[in-house]
Amino acid sequence: MDLRTLRYFITVLEAGSLSRAAGSLYIAQPALTAQIKKLEAELGAQLFDRSHAGVTPTPAGVQLYEDARRLLSDADAVRERIQRLPQGPEGSVVVALPFLLASLLMGPLLAGLKKTHPRIRVFALDELSLGVKKAMLDRRADIGILVDAPQVDGLHCRPMVREAMYFCGHDADGSVKRLLRAPGKKKPGKKGPPTLQRPVIDFADAVAQPLVLQSRRFAIRRAVEDAAAAQGLHLNIAHEQDSTRVIRSLYLCGAGFTFTPACALNDQPVPRADWVVARVARPELHRTYSLATQAGRPVDAATQVVMDALARQMHEMIDTGVWEADKVREQGIG
Repeated sequence: MDLRTLRYFITVLEAGSLSRAAGSLYIAQPALTAQIKKLEAELGAQLFDRSHAGVTPTPAGVQLYEDARRLLSDADAVRERIQRLPQGPEGSVVVALPFLLASLLMGPLLAGLKKTHPRIRVFALDELSLGVKKAMLDRRADIGILVDAPQVDGLHCRPMVREAMYFCGHDADGSVKRLLRAPGKKKPGKKGPPTLQRPVIDFADAVAQPLVLQSRRFAIRRAVEDAAAAQGLHLNIAHEQDSTRVIRSLYLCGAGFTFTPACALNDQPVPRADWVVARVARPELHRTYSLATQAGRPVDAATQVVMDALARQMHEMIDTGVWEADKVREQGIG
């Protein structure tokens, strides 16, 4: 006895005729008759009284009808429950990351996850670098992308990408362009596509220019100040503002130069003769991004999917030259 045979039985009983039931089921009447006889043999009971007018259920047939309706209803409910089960990981994941990195990374990441894992909802917190760390320590985020923080108590951190800092601004009189040097040759054996070879400026020459910088609570300002202090140099700060939009407006209008990480280079204006973008050297300024999760808390399936997608997105952007950065491998920079 199977579900299909029970459906045949119910159809025959409700139709009151084997011929009418066969027509609605789109099967031959002899085949349907054989199925009903087989069911009667399995149950050891006659289910219909047959006459020239059609068929009527016996007491055994009435009982089977009631039980069969319940069985088929339960079977349909089981099928629906199974079909409603999540297809792949499901849940909400909060990602905290520096706001300069968010514009480069999150659009492609979210669009890709929407196609491959539509049941995972990703919420982004774009913060200052210190804000990202705090969001992770306060457990407001499941994943964090930390700046220059390879180890943090309470977090599991995995360095992923290292990028250089660049010096940029409007060089109206060409005085800065005269300080630029040609870039060095690409390291032998370095994998990946060739990146744009930008000119180089010495750190001492860069900090002597009028600078537009944020306050020291920002990671970029701290990195520049620390490098200057190590060389006994002073920063020539023309404007200090915490608003990223104000900083951008100032250096775009020629009020001074600023330092920016490679991830923000795509937000620069269209290249023109009086616009300078140069890699900082002597010393080089870098920042390293680490992928962080909560230490001691198991990573659920949805969070793991987003972590893997973040790593792939970072590496793909580096491999294709969209992001001028280097992958960090276990034994050093890749």
